[in-house]
Amino acid sequence: MANHHRLLRGGGSPAIRLKLTASFATVALSLFALSFLFASDSNDSPDLLLPGVGSVRRSMLDIKSDPLKPRLLQIRKQADDHRSLALAYASYARKLKLENSKLVRIFADLSRNYTDLINKPSYRSLYDSDGSSIDESTLRQFEKDVKERIKMTRQVIAEAKESFDNQLKIQKLKDTIFAVNEQLTNAKKQGAFSSLIAAKSIPKGLHCLAMRLMEERIAHPEKYTDEGKEKPAELEDPNLYHYAIFSDNVIAASVVVNSAVKNAKEPWKHVFHVVTDKMNLGAMQVMFKLKEYKGAHVEVKAVEDYTFLNSSYVPVLKQLESANLQKFYFENKLENATKDTTNMKFRNPKYLSILNHLRFYLPEMYPKLHRILFLDDDVVVQKDLTGLWEIDMDGKVNGAVETCFGSFHRYAQYMNFSHPLIKEKFNPKACAWAYGMNFFDLDAWRREKCTEEYHYWQNLNENRALWKLGTLPPGLITFYSTTKPLDKSWHVLGLGYNPSISMEEIRNAAVVHFNGNMKPWLDIAMNQFRPLWTKHVDYDLEFVQACNFGL
Repeated sequence: MANHHRLLRGGGSPAIRLKLTASFATVALSLFALSFLFASDSNDSPDLLLPGVGSVRRSMLDIKSDPLKPRLLQIRKQADDHRSLALAYASYARKLKLENSKLVRIFADLSRNYTDLINKPSYRSLYDSDGSSIDESTLRQFEKDVKERIKMTRQVIAEAKESFDNQLKIQKLKDTIFAVNEQLTNAKKQGAFSSLIAAKSIPKGLHCLAMRLMEERIAHPEKYTDEGKEKPAELEDPNLYHYAIFSDNVIAASVVVNSAVKNAKEPWKHVFHVVTDKMNLGAMQVMFKLKEYKGAHVEVKAVEDYTFLNSSYVPVLKQLESANLQKFYFENKLENATKDTTNMKFRNPKYLSILNHLRFYLPEMYPKLHRILFLDDDVVVQKDLTGLWEIDMDGKVNGAVETCFGSFHRYAQYMNFSHPLIKEKFNPKACAWAYGMNFFDLDAWRREKCTEEYHYWQNLNENRALWKLGTLPPGLITFYSTTKPLDKSWHVLGLGYNPSISMEEIRNAAVVHFNGNMKPWLDIAMNQFRPLWTKHVDYDLEFVQACNFGL
């Protein structure tokens, strides 16, 4: 008894304590097993939910009592796995739209076959047997049917594999084409934007020339100013040949004057009215004072000298005060500049420059003149132009070379004919003409009130609903019924973008026009046409040499 108490107090040898511990564990495990078995017999076993079938009651006793049960469950699992596989292939075939969904139907039917087989009454009894023995013959038939369907499923998958592979390749190819198209579109936008930058940027040599000429103007103001001097009578003599050149490009304006004087038979009868902005006025004054022009007269003025050109009178200047228009032109975002590659060039602020729109105010700028020849600063004169003054204008205002051929360069390309006003007033098939060399009868202009017509339409187009920006569309509208077509040899266009113009056509032209992005003073100019322009540059002037212009 004393020994027993010592054992309970933890005394005694370790071997005795180990035996007691093992005995207690064995008793506890036996009691747990008996309680589990009694609980299993007294209560229903928990339901095991199988897909597509009702609940099947399982217990440890079921498995021990019927050795066919594991085999049944294995067959059922194979059937469920292949049914899921058929459903997966049906879903993938539906996604790839294979053969008008034929494979979708095949795999869906296979999946339904598995479900129908499992739900067959004779086979449902295999799961509904409540602990009773499973009919081995029924199980074998069930196994046979399942294996047949598995075989059929694998065969269909093997046959469809090529279709899936081909469709997958097609889908990948489509994705690749789409991605490449996206890259191409972005590259075109970037290329167009880069081309625009290259075309509109000021070359270093040209900037240098303007700065050096301005430095000269500041250093010797008395040599170049006309203030206090009497205005030469020739500048307003209607009997002489008058030219209007509006430009902020010193070298370009000088080439126009040089080429016109060089080819004039009587240069002393020619008067050139050069108008620039205030910033370039000093440089222009110096440029045209550095040499004689065989007696020709050159007047240099700034836009600001014409005080009537203000926002209360000129629609373009008034529109420039609009916040929406300022945002459209001057918001400094690359994505805004490249949104519309087709009309990207119209986002250039030069299209709203007053220098660009001075051409609509010629009668008011030169009130004493009857006729005047307008020249862009990117033209070169190759022949004597006095023949233009001999042309009978037939009461028309604007003498210009037409540019239409076939369906190209018609009014429909320059205006929005979906707008009722445009559709009502103009013929979309009317032939367009070119700015760059235009002979204007100023008396007819005043009679037809063309400037008022221009103001009317320019005010209507404040939101750019009638045409994209620029001066050609409003010119086509303003002189719609008052333009006289000139012979094409007077004005050959395209030297700034079209390399296929024949040299014979160029040689026969009175004026060649470098319209387009590839201006002759830029590095991107076309080499075959550039000498037509460079031969009129004053390379002998020290300011031009100091700036390495053209090198």
